Amino acid sequence: MEKHDIKVTFSGGLRVNAEYKGFVVQTDQPVHQGGGGMAPSPFDYFLISLATCAGFYALEFCQGRKIPIEGLDVSMNAERGAASKMIEKVTVHIGLPPGFPPKYTGAIVKAVDLCAVKAHILKPPQFEILARLQG
Repeated sequence: MEKHDIKVTFSGGLRVNAEYKGFVVQTDQPVHQGGGGMAPSPFDYFLISLATCAGFYALEFCQGRKIPIEGLDVSMNAERGAASKMIEKVTVHIGLPPGFPPKYTGAIVKAVDLCAVKAHILKPPQFEILARLQG
C-alpha cells in the first residue's frame, strides 16, 4: 500500500499548515470564526480540490485531443443543506472553448466525472485516529 505522509504544524492563532511533498499548504479560519482569514480554511481546500480536479480532467481531455484550451472554463457550485449544514449537491460547469468539436461534448463530461477526488468521496477511506503521548 502506498503511503502519503503529511506533517501538520501550527503557526499561531488558528493557522494550521500541512507539509507534503516539499510544499507547505497554509490554512486559517475565517475572521468570523476566530481566525485571521490569512489563508483558505481546510474545508475551503476540500472544495478547491474538487474544482481543480475537475479542471485537470477537462484540461487533460482537451490536451490529449489537441483541442485548444483558450476559452475553456470550469467552475463549480457547492450547495449546503439548510438542515444538515453539509454539502448536499455539487455541480460542475464546463464552458467549452470556441470550436470545441460537438462530437466530444459527452466525452468531456464523462472525463471530468472521473475526477479522483470525487471518486474518493464516493468510496471513502477508513478513518483511524490515534493519540500518543510525546516525549
